[in-house]
Formats: sequence, structure tokens, C-alpha cells
Amino acid sequence: MTLPLSILDLVPVPDGTTSPEALQNIVSLARLGDELGYTRVWYAEHHGMPSIASSSPEVLIATAAANTRRIHVGSGGVMLPNHVPLRVVETYRTLNGLHPGRIDLGIGRAGGSDGRTLSALRSTDGSYFSHELAELLAFEEGTFPADHPFAPIAVVPEKVALPPIFLLGSSGASAAAAGELGVGYSFAAHFSATPAAPAFAAYRAAFRPSAQFDRPHAILAVSALVAPSEEEARFLSSSQAVSWALFHSGDLRRLLAPEQASKWPLTPQQEAIVANQGKLWIVGDPQQVKATIEAQAEAAGADEVMVTTTAWSHEHRLRSYRLLAEAFGLA
Repeated sequence: MTLPLSILDLVPVPDGTTSPEALQNIVSLARLGDELGYTRVWYAEHHGMPSIASSSPEVLIATAAANTRRIHVGSGGVMLPNHVPLRVVETYRTLNGLHPGRIDLGIGRAGGSDGRTLSALRSTDGSYFSHELAELLAFEEGTFPADHPFAPIAVVPEKVALPPIFLLGSSGASAAAAGELGVGYSFAAHFSATPAAPAFAAYRAAFRPSAQFDRPHAILAVSALVAPSEEEARFLSSSQAVSWALFHSGDLRRLLAPEQASKWPLTPQQEAIVANQGKLWIVGDPQQVKATIEAQAEAAGADEVMVTTTAWSHEHRLRSYRLLAEAFGLA
């Protein structure tokens, strides 16, 4: 059976382009994924980063779902500390009512930004995540105790269920909780060096079947860039490498073109950042990338792989996903 592949769209804003252009690009990528047989396309929630335009995943979801026919569309994810639980339930019930059976609700416990921005968002501390998640589920399931002040609240739209829930993780901390709740679980191997296999094992060991999931479903998120040749892929990947080094050095700027990035003078500290993080990036020709993804999925015990691709040119991003679909023989 072909390994299911999905798309994680961070909505990158390349240098020399505008945020509106980056936002318009989500439609062509979602349509391509729909046509090529990708299982789902998710949108992340990030704030205060000029290189990424995905601050409102629910708006992107609505747009992508309205422009596709088959593919599941969801959040990867809603950063729950930035939102009140009732509002999340209302929003994703609405999306599920508009596009029944095609919406996913991925939920994360991080804020997705710097401290000042999170303060402006009135974001709560991550230690409250379990309470916020329990409140979200109580609104959805109507399980507040009779004497709870929220018990009488009518959650609208009525008679529309939340879409399938996935907990997101990058360290394994949420894995057992996802299993106990009977929801899906997605591990962020595209930026976390923590091995995914122990988290997936904890998730499966704790799993209890639910109305949404009768069996565990573990998604491995990876960063991959495919080009016709390994040489070209590595040249194109210089945009991601330099942007990552600059970002972690406090230099917030948009994604550089590979012609500029490949000649960018990095400090020894920045080179060390690239060398360390670059181990997580899968770069090469179609068969090289396919083999690496399959090996990582098997080692982790993943049911599905979600791919995020960072390239300066949107056409090169589309080509990368097209080549990957062809390599895996997606229908």
C-alpha cells in the first residue's frame, strides 16, 4: 500500500514578493494536492514572522476547502493558548458544516511566536493547555457539570460536530494524552530533533478508541525539497538554510532567493546552526527523497507523512510536490 502523503503549508513569503501574493499561492498548492492524491493540506499558526503569512489558519482553511473537491483541509495547528476554547469550537464546527467530512482540527500547546507577540495575543502559559483542552472538549460534548457556569451555554452552530482532532507534538509530551483521548497525533519532525518513535509508541500504548478514531493514526511531519537532480535540490535548499540561520540569529527577513542565499556569508555560529538543523531536511532527487521518507516513516511507525517544502520560487515548491507524488505513485 502506498504511504499516504499530505502537505503542510507554512505560506512562506519570499524576498521580492508580497504577503498577498503568498496568500494567493495557497490556492494553487491546495488544488495541486487535490489533483495529485495528497491526503490533506494543513496550515500552521505563526505570528510576528515576516517570512511566514500563516497567522489565521481558519481563514486559509475556508479558502482552500472552497477551491478543492476531495482533499482534507485543516489546521496544523490551532495554537490553543492563543484562543478561548469556545471560539475554537464555534469556528471549526462552522468549517465542518460548510465542508462536511473534509476538515481537520490540529491543536498545539505552543504559542507560535516571541514573548512580546504572545503577550499582545493574550496567550496563556503552556501549563494551562490540559485545562483549555478539557474545556474545549466539554463545550463540544456538553459534559460540563450541571452546576458549572458554562453548562447552560448553547454552542453554535448546533447539530454540527467538531472535525477529527489531532494533537500536535514536538517532544512527545502530548503523545500519551492523544492516545487516552482517542484522537490523532502528529509529530513535528520537520523542526524537532527529538526522535518520533518513542512518542508514537507512547501514543499507541495509551490509545483508547473513540467516535472519531477507532484506531491510532500517527502523522510524521518532515521537511523535504525535491528537484530533478540532487545538485539542483541542494542549490534551492540554500534559501531555507540561510533563512533559518538568520532567523535564529535574530535577523528577521523574508526567504532569500537561492542565487543570493548560496553566496551569503555566514558566521561560524550561523554555519553551526545550519549544520545542526540541516540534518532534519530531506533534500535530493525524487528517488533519494522517497527512500529517506520511507525509511523515516518505518523507523518512527508513522501511518502518514506530512511534507512541508521551503523554496524561494512557488513554482519550484509546486514542482517538488509534483515530483514527490510521482515518485510515490499517488493516485
